Order: sequence, then C-alpha cells, then structure tokens
Amino acid sequence: MKKTNLFLSLLVIFITGSFMTACAQKSKTNKLTEEDRSRNEYVQSMDVLSNIIGNVRLYFVDTISIKHMTRRGIDAMLGGLDPYTEYIPYEEMDELKLMTTGEYAGVGAIISQRPDSAVIIQRPMEGMPADEAGLIAGDRILTIDGKDFRKSTTPKVSQALKGIAGTVAKVTVMRYGETKPRTFSVKRQKVIMNSVTYSGMLDGSIGYIRLNNFTDKSAEEVRTALLDLRDKQGAKGLILDLRGNGGGLMQAAIEIVNLFVPKGKEVVTTKGRIAESASVFRTLTEPIDTKLPIVVLIDGQSASSSEIVAGALQDMDRAVLMGQKSYGKGLVQTTRQLPYNGVIKLTTAKYYIPSGRCIQRLDYSRTNRTGMATAIPDSLHKIFYTAAGRRVEDAGGILPDIEIKQDTAATLLYYMAINNDVFDFVTGYVLKHKTIAKPEDFSITNEDYAAFCKMMEEKKFDYDRQSGKMLDKLEELAKIEGYLPEANSELKALREKLKPNLSRDLLRFKKEITNHLNNEIVTRYYYERGSIRQSLPEDKVVKEAIKLLKDHPEQIRQILAAPKAENKG
Repeated sequence: MKKTNLFLSLLVIFITGSFMTACAQKSKTNKLTEEDRSRNEYVQSMDVLSNIIGNVRLYFVDTISIKHMTRRGIDAMLGGLDPYTEYIPYEEMDELKLMTTGEYAGVGAIISQRPDSAVIIQRPMEGMPADEAGLIAGDRILTIDGKDFRKSTTPKVSQALKGIAGTVAKVTVMRYGETKPRTFSVKRQKVIMNSVTYSGMLDGSIGYIRLNNFTDKSAEEVRTALLDLRDKQGAKGLILDLRGNGGGLMQAAIEIVNLFVPKGKEVVTTKGRIAESASVFRTLTEPIDTKLPIVVLIDGQSASSSEIVAGALQDMDRAVLMGQKSYGKGLVQTTRQLPYNGVIKLTTAKYYIPSGRCIQRLDYSRTNRTGMATAIPDSLHKIFYTAAGRRVEDAGGILPDIEIKQDTAATLLYYMAINNDVFDFVTGYVLKHKTIAKPEDFSITNEDYAAFCKMMEEKKFDYDRQSGKMLDKLEELAKIEGYLPEANSELKALREKLKPNLSRDLLRFKKEITNHLNNEIVTRYYYERGSIRQSLPEDKVVKEAIKLLKDHPEQIRQILAAPKAENKG
C-alpha cells in the first residue's frame, strides 16, 4: 500500500512538473511570437513605405519633390504621437541649438510679418548688432545683401539675416513715416538669448528673478543674479518668477534647484519603456543658500523644466508656490542621431519629482472623438507627500500653495495686442519723443490717449466679441425650440446692449489700454528688462508675493511645516 502511495505521489509530481514546464515553454514561445510579430510589422511597414515612395516617384502624374513629400509624411507620423516628438533635419539644427544653448549667429532682432507681406523689425535685442547699427522697431525690410525681400516670409528673412559671425549684412529698410530707404551695415555675431531677462530689488528688501527658459547657461545666470541680490543688494527674500516659462533642458532645472537645497538630494527620476531611460538625478554641488525665504511664481504656461524646479522645491518644502496651476508636462525628450546629420527629438520617458508624483496632464495614448488627447481623469489622481508630510497630488500639473486667480483681460485688449495700428501708433510716438521717463515712472498723457482713440476710430478698429456670437446661438436654439416669438423682444434688447461701441469701450477700458500702451512704449526705449520693470508695480501676484515675504514670515513657516497630527479623541 505504501509503495502504491509513493508511486502515485511521484506520478503526480512528474505530471505537475511536466505541465509547468510545458506552460513555461508555451509562455516563452508566445513571447517570442510577440517579438517576431513586432519585427515583422516593422519590416512589412518599411517595405510598403519604400514601395509607395518608389511608385509615386515613377508613376505619379506630376513631377513632385520626394524630399518634401517624405518630410510631410514624417511630420504627420510623428505628430500623431505627441506634440514634442519631431524630426529635425540638418538645415534646421540652428533652431535646436538655440533651444539648448540660447545662442545663434546673426544680427539679434525679432522680426514679424505684416498683412501686406512686408517683414518688419519687431524689436531689436538690446546691445546686439541690429541695435548697435541703428535698426529700430517698425523698420520695413526691403533688401538684404542686395536681394529683394519686400514680399517675403519671416523664415526666409530670418535665414538671410543669420550667417557666420564676423560677416556683414547690408540691410536696406524703409523707416516708418519716411519716404527714402536707409541702408545699414550690420556685423553678425554670436547672439546670446539670456535666460534671466530681469533681476532686481522690489520694495527695498525682496530680490526678484525672472527666468524665461532653461538652457545650458541658465543655472549660472540665476546663480549670478542670486549672489548679487543677496550679497550686494541685501535681499531678505526671493521671488523666482517662472510664469510663462515653457521649459528647456532638464539638467538646467536640476542645477537651479541645487542652488537652494543641500548636495545629494534627489530632484527628479525618469522612467521609460526601456531600461536605459531610467535614471535618478541628484544635486551634485554645495548650495548657495538653504535658508533664504523663496516664493516661486507659476501659471498655466509654466511647463516641463519649470515644473521640475517648482515641484522639487515644493516637495522638499523649500519654497512657497504662488499663482495658478502649471501646465502639466511630465515628459522627457532626448535626441538621437539620424542619417544625413539630422536628429529625431523623441519622447523617451516620464519624469517624477521627489515626492514620487508625475505631473503629466494629457494622455497622448488616448484621444477623444475629435482626435484630441484626453486629460488624465481626476479619479486616477493619487496623493503623495512632501518631505515634511504635506499632501500633494499628481493633479496634471503643479498646484500652488497659494492660488491667485488671473485677471481676465477684456477681449478688446487681446485684439489690440496683435493689431498693427497699435504698433504703428507706438512707433509714431517713439519717433516724436527722443527720451522718456524711467520705466516705473512713465505714463502717456491724457492728450496722448485722446490722440490714440482718435486714430483707432479713424482706422475703424474692428474687434470680435464672443458675447454676440453666443447670442446668435441662443437665438438659433430659441427658434428651433419654438420660444423665439415670446423671447424676441428681450433678445433684441440684449443685442442692442451688447452691440460693439468702440468709443464707449475705449473709455471703459482706459486704464487697461493705457497700461498696455505704456508697456509697449517703454519696451522701445528700455527693451525687455524695462518692460518687466514697468509691469511689476501693477502685477497682482508679485504684490502678494512681496507682502508674504515681508509681512508674513510666520505664514511661510506654517505653509511649509509638517501638518499637525489630527486629534482622534
């Protein structure tokens, strides 16, 4: 009996082992099949694509550029992945270099195109060749090195203005209000786009740094500004303004965080589909200051590297965040070399800030009925904790510790900001006034504003109003639902009240329009730094940050402190 039981036991073990081995082999076979399937799809797809291009080249009815056709196909293919993955051919490598280093060789001028196809100088950069040579905002570009650019495009003009440092560009322009062209000899040089566009003291004791992007020089620029504000100007608190900063190099963000936190702290972790995408990045050097109170300003345009800085400082309880929720870009791009000296900028990983949260807002693998990427639903948001134990969320962006809602600008201001007549009014003003007061003291007079209003009415300035469009839709729905006869008189009265009235709106929004004109004029004389200085006194978020740093140090400590334990009774 015992022998029989022993035999049965061994038989069961043998059968079980054989079954498990078979399952393992089957699993391995399935895995190989999946890999083979993926490889086959790749080979077949390349074969089909090659044959399509070959057939189009040989048999399509018209002669076409295979290069341009292929480029459109590549752009469409990569565009379906996410907005950040892109092919950059050799001819466009200057743009990539500008994004990563903030440098290019040219004349240092921002240009734009008018409706009549003329390309104008929108703004010469301070101290750069175009500025030094005497080109000013409003100059219409006629020729460059003898080549006609009267009817051209900004990319073509931009390419003509760029070149080898040390070479001279002969630029002929027509100045606003003049009838004879002017020719300028502009010596090209290495143009550096500074990341720190302004730094200075506010209200006597608060340092302020505006950071516009993240390049390989950004951390050094912030470091220099910080030391100047703290050691030379006596800053007792710091406002780091990341509003509108769409990001850039991740390494620059890590180095900036390193200025304020101890060596060896984890700042960001990246994780991707393949092992080589996984990395942990820590602070590598001793900090500049770990005690100085900091308020970081963010908004809906603060993205990527801006969110690494803001999120890491929040997770380490090192800074108070103020403003509006950030954009929510938690994706990492890397470049890989391609044939013919091109590169592909490819999303290869997601990044995670010290608390462990990823702040990516959109899921590009899922789209809605219109083909748009969908936001990660609130139900999937998770709770994480800062170093001190404060609750934070992976809420599709960084939530500020103190939220301050952004003022809604009137529609009229939006249309004025992009209107050429406003630009020309400012240009005319500058030609009549050789100098103006300091940025913080300047304002146009009532007479200047009256002249502006007269010009806008003479030009019949037109602007769209969404309220009128919504009323049209409401009237259409009322008609479909049969309520129009009863509501017709009320709708007509409302339409009359909403009827655009330029004179009335110019009076109603005088303060906002005056601020806009002041800023545009100041920019012409004092460049971008002057524009920022001029706008700061009216900046609601900056004013709240100053008040917090100067008058409420205890509130800062409370915000950053560990939460009090709950009484459980």
